[in-house]
Amino acid sequence: MKKKLFMLVSALCVFSSCENVLSQGNKSEETLDGNLIVNVFQLEQTPFSSVTRTDPANVCTRLNFAVYDADGERVKQINQEVGDADFGSASFQLPEDTYLLVVLAHSSNGNPTMTDPTKIKFTNAQGYTDTFLYSNEITVESEPLELSLTLNRIVSLCRFIITDDYPEGVAKMQFQYKGGSGAFDANTGLGSVNSIQTLTFDVKSGQKQFDLYTFLHDTEGSISLEVTALDANGNLLYEQKFDIPLFQNQITWVSGDFFGDGGSQTVSPTITIDTQWDAENFYTY
Repeated sequence: MKKKLFMLVSALCVFSSCENVLSQGNKSEETLDGNLIVNVFQLEQTPFSSVTRTDPANVCTRLNFAVYDADGERVKQINQEVGDADFGSASFQLPEDTYLLVVLAHSSNGNPTMTDPTKIKFTNAQGYTDTFLYSNEITVESEPLELSLTLNRIVSLCRFIITDDYPEGVAKMQFQYKGGSGAFDANTGLGSVNSIQTLTFDVKSGQKQFDLYTFLHDTEGSISLEVTALDANGNLLYEQKFDIPLFQNQITWVSGDFFGDGGSQTVSPTITIDTQWDAENFYTY
């Protein structure tokens, strides 16, 4: 197995399983006395000390640990959720061998499908969130191995902001975008399928900011975004179309008066840089 140098995302979060896992079930061994013990030390740009078990939602709500053999077959998986007693630590009992260890932190509504490490997949129903990854080859020998990991962000974010008021009758905002991926390859942290990602938000609360995450197929790319305003029955009231440039580990901000006209438009952005993530890109429509 080719050694993985792509280390990503340490989390201070935990989650429950949405798919069946092998051998150990959803929770890690309570005594943490296996021959492989994994501790999430920090998330990239988010020190562990700044997040506590009582306030983990600042970073993520779920954590997945998976071990694969040299053929890419999943050997064991542990899923954790915020509130688990072993939050952030997992223990495996494994035969001596070389494995791929993948640790994932996110805040989706469920755990991704992790059967294939080259296609770790989230669904529209689960939602797409800030996501952090650690992926590396490890060797388990006779002496126990304990690891403290740092996970790195692998997503790109389009932050869409509506600056004008909602017209009467608008009940939902729907965002459908192509060009990114809802699945990623743990070997690279890059998108591994061509997805149509769809998110729908109820706007009764007056929500104006919408975060759209994706896994790019390279460190930079773009999405074709269709934004629609719907009534309570799902009927189309307004629509706009955009081409949005994105970069891995960067935020692209999109803001403007959405309801000024109901037609379509393509945006050519003016980009500036900030430092909340690796960078933030701002433009108006």
